[in-house]
Amino acid sequence: MLGYIASRAFRALVTILLVLTFAFFILNATGDPAILILSADAPPEAIAAFREEWGLNAPLWKQYLGYLWNLAHGELGRSMRDGRDAWAVVSERIPVTLAITIPALIIKLVIGISAGIIAALWRDTWIDRLVMAFSVTGYTVPSFVLGLGLMLVFAVQLGWLPAAGADSWRHAILPIVTLGVAGAAVLARFTRSAMLEVLGQPFIRTGLAKGLVWRAVVIGHAFPNAAIPTLTIAGFMIGSLVAGAVVVESVFAWPGVGRLLVSAVGNRDLMVVQAILLLVTVTMVSANLIVDIVYGFVDPRLRTARGGLARGGT
Repeated sequence: MLGYIASRAFRALVTILLVLTFAFFILNATGDPAILILSADAPPEAIAAFREEWGLNAPLWKQYLGYLWNLAHGELGRSMRDGRDAWAVVSERIPVTLAITIPALIIKLVIGISAGIIAALWRDTWIDRLVMAFSVTGYTVPSFVLGLGLMLVFAVQLGWLPAAGADSWRHAILPIVTLGVAGAAVLARFTRSAMLEVLGQPFIRTGLAKGLVWRAVVIGHAFPNAAIPTLTIAGFMIGSLVAGAVVVESVFAWPGVGRLLVSAVGNRDLMVVQAILLLVTVTMVSANLIVDIVYGFVDPRLRTARGGLARGGT
């Protein structure tokens, strides 16, 4: 088991390094921050001083090595806009984002898993068709379209809720519902498929033949086995708590990390963008790593087959 965990942890670290490397070079290839921040009309002396202050005169490979060196020492740089510590700028927005993403995650898990199980148990009935219609609609409709639709109905036409901002708990309802509904639709679809596959297995018929009641078979045998593939989707949703809120925060003017990312990209504040990408990458990779480890405990075949490398990497 230790070898299995070590191999997954190593792949997680490599994934984080690759993502940060790719992001660093892509961001630096999109334009000169000195000109984009100070404007092309700024005096040449001011642009030269800005480049000197932020080390932009150095070759790109040297900037990259410096970035990795600072990162290894826990330094994420300073905001090019106001000189504040980049991580401080990001960290103060994290609680604001979690205020809508954690309730949304609960909605996803509760409604999505429950709806998927119900649809599987009542397969080919009106209940199943209703759940699948909800799933297909939630899966295909973009989150910004859903958010704008909810805003139009409940904020503009009915006036029940505020349209945007973060002044009270009522402002969080529409962003939470937008995030929760979309995720629940996806999870319901995967849960239904996993349950139908398990319900068709011989051990389900064997349990019923031995006299077990249907409820006991579903709770004690079907759902635990169906939970294994569903766990992957749930892990991805947990890992995307921050990244998944980017569009929704922009639609509802919610001042979280997602909106900060959009603003930082537009302002060419590279240090803040890289700090957010590091947060998102570590969160998603860590969630996938935990799911991999849980898989190893739930299904021993994954850690014994071919020396613990039966599944794909993180």
